[in-house]
Amino acid sequence: MADWRSFWDGDHAIYVSDRHKDVHYRAIADGILAHVAEAGLRPDAVVLDYACGEALETPRVAATVGRLVLCDGAPSVVAKLRERFGRLSNVAFALPEDLDTVLADGAADLIVVSSLIQYLSAEDFAALLDRFRAKLKPGGRLVIADVIPPDAGMVADVASLLRNAWRNGYLPAALAGLVATAVSPYRKIRSEIGLATYAETDMIALMTRHGFTARRHRPNLGLTPHRMTFVATPAV
Repeated sequence: MADWRSFWDGDHAIYVSDRHKDVHYRAIADGILAHVAEAGLRPDAVVLDYACGEALETPRVAATVGRLVLCDGAPSVVAKLRERFGRLSNVAFALPEDLDTVLADGAADLIVVSSLIQYLSAEDFAALLDRFRAKLKPGGRLVIADVIPPDAGMVADVASLLRNAWRNGYLPAALAGLVATAVSPYRKIRSEIGLATYAETDMIALMTRHGFTARRHRPNLGLTPHRMTFVATPAV
């Protein structure tokens, strides 16, 4: 059986076109910057984008904060990030197992995690919450986005893809991509391993047990409004 980390580290067709990828990462950057502003962070703030993917809008985000740490579980993705953005003096790069080398405990003003926890076991997610709490400053903010509620299946994901494709000019590519996905490794691994889902109350209770004060935040960060975003701060 394959695993999600290997899937994301290999070739895949999750993005149906370059336009789709650009729109996705622009929306993620918009969301990160919205949370920077909402939290009232200073220009020297330290931001961790965890499970960042290709982070195509890195220069725009980095220009707004003091230090940006990009962390992803796929070695090939981290290598691409270094190649593209290594010239930016306030950007650091790391695999999860190397994060401590670039981000000390108690150093982060904001941690953003988008579209990750559906791929984690309950045990791994719980451990990650503890790690995030250690990395945050006492008044720091944790944003966990793209959380899938139990009643949102693949139909909702497809509808969101087509709606955004129509608005942003890549509908033919989206339709072709849906056909390709039906026979792709993504469909196979999703059917074998599945995706973790969380009810709103369960998510808040889980974060509370791991030392956070948490709440649902609307809208969801990114392109899938049927999914959920949660904002949390370390409990005093």
